[in-house]
Amino acid sequence: MSYLEDLFSVAGKTALITGAASGIGLMAAEALIKAGASVLIASRRGAECEKIAAELNALGSGRADGFAGDVSSEAGVAALAGEVKARTGRLDILINNAGLSWGEPLDTFPYKAWSRVLDVNVTGLFHLTRDLLPLLEAAGTHEDPARIINLGSVMGTQPIADGAYSYTASKAAVHHLTKTLAGELAGRHITVNAFAPGPFQSRMTAFATGTEEKAAKVGSRVPLGRIGRPDDIAGATLYLCSRAGRYVTGAILPLDGGQSVQHGMSLFKDLD
Repeated sequence: MSYLEDLFSVAGKTALITGAASGIGLMAAEALIKAGASVLIASRRGAECEKIAAELNALGSGRADGFAGDVSSEAGVAALAGEVKARTGRLDILINNAGLSWGEPLDTFPYKAWSRVLDVNVTGLFHLTRDLLPLLEAAGTHEDPARIINLGSVMGTQPIADGAYSYTASKAAVHHLTKTLAGELAGRHITVNAFAPGPFQSRMTAFATGTEEKAAKVGSRVPLGRIGRPDDIAGATLYLCSRAGRYVTGAILPLDGGQSVQHGMSLFKDLD
């Protein structure tokens, strides 16, 4: 194994990715499997996870196992944690990717949209992480900590809602919770970081990125001139989950093409 391969290797590691039937979760799963990890893929669409796992198993050195898992309720979280514990005694990587959004104008935004979105994006994330801590602690060491990656968003960094009020609030909560847990779990040999993606193609963003024409239009508003691609998620995932990222914790990693530093302010320019 070359220096580069060793630095970014995840060979032999075991991961769980929630909401991995599509979008960013699937991109992360594919990267880990191609790099030699065993990946548990869970989402509410159990049959689809099984199908995707079979396809991923044809890619190379890693291994995928797909099954149903729902983090939207206390019972669902407990059931998912039980399924994971039945499949493995250690967990090197946990990627809390499952997410939900709701878009509606401010004047008609429904009360129920808060509990539904927060239950998945924040409450379920927290309780699943807590329930799986014994497996993460079993894997983590001083030299090679276990890794948690939470899915935040550029909308949790920038004060923008675009009608998704509970979503943007939930992602800001994910960012803060990530930093809180990073401080608490460092002594238990577990790092906790978050991705803060901008626009990527997924089921959640299909209304805006579902065609190449739409994706190009959205990408034109991004400083780097395009939406995110699978390799952008792959690179960030392998970095944080390998030896290369073992000293990083509490980071909110922007994967947004520069949107997190994009603004329309101009205080003194062109005053004359």
